[in-house]
Amino acid sequence: MSLLIVLTAVLALAAARELIGARGEAAARIARRRVGRGAGGWTGRGLETMLARRTSRLRAGGLAARISAPELLAIKAMTAVAAVPLALLAAPAAPGRLGWLVLVGTPAAAFVAPDLVVEAAVRRRRRRLEAALPDALDLMATGAASGRGIAALLVEAMHNSSGPLREELASSVAAIECGSSRAVALRSLAARSRGTTLAALAGALERARRHGSPLSRTLHEQASSLRADQRREVTERAARAAPKMQLAVALLLVPSVLLIVAAAIVANSGSLLPGF
Repeated sequence: MSLLIVLTAVLALAAARELIGARGEAAARIARRRVGRGAGGWTGRGLETMLARRTSRLRAGGLAARISAPELLAIKAMTAVAAVPLALLAAPAAPGRLGWLVLVGTPAAAFVAPDLVVEAAVRRRRRRLEAALPDALDLMATGAASGRGIAALLVEAMHNSSGPLREELASSVAAIECGSSRAVALRSLAARSRGTTLAALAGALERARRHGSPLSRTLHEQASSLRADQRREVTERAARAAPKMQLAVALLLVPSVLLIVAAAIVANSGSLLPGF
């Protein structure tokens, strides 16, 4: 039961961190809109907005082809309902007055857990996209210097990319080939990749299309900036890894070595202490 309580607390803390940290500003805007709408916030336009937001996150995580927004909401509701018996079992074992917290927190954490899975998929996909983007930017910069158009640049970058970046570029290329204007395709690309470097690429392509600004230098600068950011991130991760390794050594390796030494001493206590 104690392990169950610890797992529940971890889920609740993760949910709070995700909602308050990564999406705190969006949550505040949603809360203000719901207070303004009152009881009608869950119906009509409020429900449409919620489904649109879920659809956007699923698309950003590359999950839109596997699951829809209504299905995600249904999964959230089912996990919350399935967690109720677990909460009823764990609440009596909670110390003091924490039983009510376990009773309420377990279904709440289960309700938020699918969103955490989606956000983790969004972060993984964004890392993969931005890892592949510098090479694509350099390739497009070389093509722009030779006088190629935006559509040709997108096609060439698509053919030489893989993973999420190829998927996003393929969507834009398909839109252009199906008759959409370059401006519409680039705005759609920027909207799908909002908050990533790919959105900056779409903006640079749109400015070059509209104003004729030099594109090759801009793309090379974006590639260099992105590589510098990636190097800085790797350095920061390496700096954070050292204390974690020291903690693992202190909590796991040192006690295990001491236990082995103690076992050897106990096993040979007769020869070490003959008088006893």
